[in-house]
Amino acid sequence: MSANETAEQLPPSPGRVFAQAVALQGKNASVEFSHTITEAFPGFKRRPRIAVRGLFKVVKADSAKVKYWHEKPPEGPLAVSVEDVGLRPEAAFEFHTDLAVLKPTTAWIQVPPSLLDDPETLATFIDFRLLVRLCTAENQALARGRGGDRVRGILETPGVTRLPARSDPVSSLLAACDRVEQMGGSADGILVNPADYYRYFVGKGGLLADLTSMGVRIARARMVDPGQVIVGDFTAAATIFDSGRSSIRFAEAPAGIFPRQGLAVCGEIHEALVVHLPTHFYVASLV
Repeated sequence: MSANETAEQLPPSPGRVFAQAVALQGKNASVEFSHTITEAFPGFKRRPRIAVRGLFKVVKADSAKVKYWHEKPPEGPLAVSVEDVGLRPEAAFEFHTDLAVLKPTTAWIQVPPSLLDDPETLATFIDFRLLVRLCTAENQALARGRGGDRVRGILETPGVTRLPARSDPVSSLLAACDRVEQMGGSADGILVNPADYYRYFVGKGGLLADLTSMGVRIARARMVDPGQVIVGDFTAAATIFDSGRSSIRFAEAPAGIFPRQGLAVCGEIHEALVVHLPTHFYVASLV
């Protein structure tokens, strides 16, 4: 089978679908997708870099609200003695359920009017600019979103512990990994600012190879402040509930989105991040 034949069998990219809608509807174009388009960014096919969502397990949500479980340490002194709590702190955790509401994450671009009659260029512009900005917005939401009418991220989750720096950045990172496992989890994910990744971890002996061999996934994102790193059990301790719905449409951008007026396109996804075990995430200072 040739490369052209393989490409023809692939579903059209979000950018191509939107460009086709523009050809038919002009500036009234609006497209709904039955999948989350941040997973469809073409660059993921060749880039050795994962988005923040790639650290978490993702579950399809069939409604705007989902019930989930979570655990937390007791808020006061234990009323009774719990067996082996010194060895296994989670033995004293209390169990709860709650409802999570899926929230929108949006991103915007301005389309040069000359692209409206150039479907091929418009398609690549949507795929490589709007989807990139939407992936960035999702990275920000999952890492540091403040909640309210938007997604609440790990850094804003109550119960996530901050750790002071150790003697050096590598010791700080590995101490956080150890803390996750002392709580009964497995440190399977790291979220780090690229500045720290390249300054402290690349080329430092076999550190990255060791982490990779252990199945630890590392996401690099600006959404973690330099000098900090998030370490956690991303698989067992948190879940992205994903609506599987997305949209791309022409719309009027809110104030503060762009420095000047222009023809705007909005991309939007709907999801919620729930943290079942905040005790299994640590924000460690590196220095």
